[in-house]
Amino acid sequence: MSKLKIISYDDPKTRKEIDSMVVLINPESYNKKIEIKYSEKQAAGTSGKLPKFSKIEPDKIDFELFFDRTGIINDQAPGDLGVEEDINKLKSLTVEYQGEKHRPRFVSLYWGTLKFDGCLETMDISYKLFDPRGLPLRAVVKTSFVGSVEDVKRLNKENSKSPDLMHVRVLKQGDTLPLLSYEIYGDSKYYIEVAKFNRLNDFRNIRIGDSIKFPPIEK
Repeated sequence: MSKLKIISYDDPKTRKEIDSMVVLINPESYNKKIEIKYSEKQAAGTSGKLPKFSKIEPDKIDFELFFDRTGIINDQAPGDLGVEEDINKLKSLTVEYQGEKHRPRFVSLYWGTLKFDGCLETMDISYKLFDPRGLPLRAVVKTSFVGSVEDVKRLNKENSKSPDLMHVRVLKQGDTLPLLSYEIYGDSKYYIEVAKFNRLNDFRNIRIGDSIKFPPIEK
């Protein structure tokens, strides 16, 4: 049976492997979360409160890892640290701070059809069994990872409506500067700045087919 493999690397672009580990016991299950954010603001001139797309959050995945050093699994001896040896390995892959990069490492998770690129968000360790010396022999580690590499791709897709970029809109039936300003900036109040940028003396005096530029605006 294939085992969950965790690979760590410093740069998500080059993806040069730094270290890796294969868990001895696969998780019983894992959960993936996809979250879409909507703005509660309402565009000027609208009566209904329709959900307005804001952004797509990075995917998240969480699962539990089980570590055992009692000897019942593949004759894993306790050693000098018990399960701390396994947990320290996991920490070195996911938590260890990289001085040159000023952040923990990125990781890739592989298990069956699962392939997830991201970085650790939380780790919750519960020790379950100890020997007479107090050495931890069994632990359950709850982990949560947030997508990072896929998030870069997501941002590139969302740049088509980024308020930090110049946009040009060809006006069509029903378009108004307040509505288009709300669509691009998330707030209709910026239509005045858009009108000034396009040197419009009267923002209502626009026609279908006109090209309007929407500049980057500091909020």
